[in-house]
Amino acid sequence: MLFRLGFTLLAILLHLSLQGQDKVVHVMFYNVENLFDVRNDSLTLDDEFLPEGERHWNNYRLKLKLNNLSKVITNTGNWEPPAVIGFCEVENRYVLERLVAVKGLHKWGYKIIHKDSPDERGIDVAAIYRPDQFTPLRYQYLPMTGASGTENQTREILKLTGILANSDTVHLFFNHWPSRYGGLMESREGRNMAATIVRKEVEMLQRTSKQPRIIIMGDFNDQPTDYSMTRFLKASIETGSSPENLYNLSYRWVSQNRGTLKYQAEWNIFDQIVVSGSILDHKRKLYTTRQDAEILEATFLFTKDERYLGQKLFRTYDGYRYSGGFSDHLPVILQLRIRE
Repeated sequence: MLFRLGFTLLAILLHLSLQGQDKVVHVMFYNVENLFDVRNDSLTLDDEFLPEGERHWNNYRLKLKLNNLSKVITNTGNWEPPAVIGFCEVENRYVLERLVAVKGLHKWGYKIIHKDSPDERGIDVAAIYRPDQFTPLRYQYLPMTGASGTENQTREILKLTGILANSDTVHLFFNHWPSRYGGLMESREGRNMAATIVRKEVEMLQRTSKQPRIIIMGDFNDQPTDYSMTRFLKASIETGSSPENLYNLSYRWVSQNRGTLKYQAEWNIFDQIVVSGSILDHKRKLYTTRQDAEILEATFLFTKDERYLGQKLFRTYDGYRYSGGFSDHLPVILQLRIRE
């Protein structure tokens, strides 16, 4: 009995030791809240974010916002910034080109994946990646097409496949699902539709690939326990690692009373990380754990909440009053381990 206990302890210590030697890379998602340029686009409703618009958006404010976002990206708790970053609420490729050229990011050589969406405000889902850490194989934008075949005029879902850190192929989905504007019940159909689209893509990958490594991140405008996540996307909040299942790694934040955005006095978990069970298998070369999914909660992203007490997010605007902050969302980040 003592021999078995000693052998088990030795195996655990060896496993932890090997984990400590694993190479790590990060994938991040960030709703950057209205990253607009200062030029008028006659095809979108961007007048609010113009120098003469209601928010008096100008080059100085844009430059400060870009520097702020660069500060977030380079303060991920790692020696190096993430291999891949998904964004939402970016107006166009131009603002991304400005972002990757910021002094703190320029040396990493980030490349851009972007497509103008049919969203009436012109806000898009996009990604940047480090070519030394990620090799894109293909990508596509999935339109929000309902059962009738009609394509909704809203932001699309970015599906990106590539090789991460020369180790294994991963399938990334970056999302910005329809908001709750107009009411929770009135708007939920749009989020259920988005979940159905992603779920179909997941099932197709599982039919055509052996145990594909899938990572689904985004601003879902729903909580981990809402129907869009549990019934339509079928992202389990239970523990487990069955290769064919999806697991919501963000659910543990509920018991920790944490969130990614604050509405009045309540913190919500709208920005989430969902993975396939196949990537939770620590025996594989590329894997992750539940504890590797985190909210980036750097102190500079918060400010004092005078009205509802505690802290709130340090945003670019507080209402229509310019404050020079970051975003109304916190970034979420997933650490991936690569066995050497």
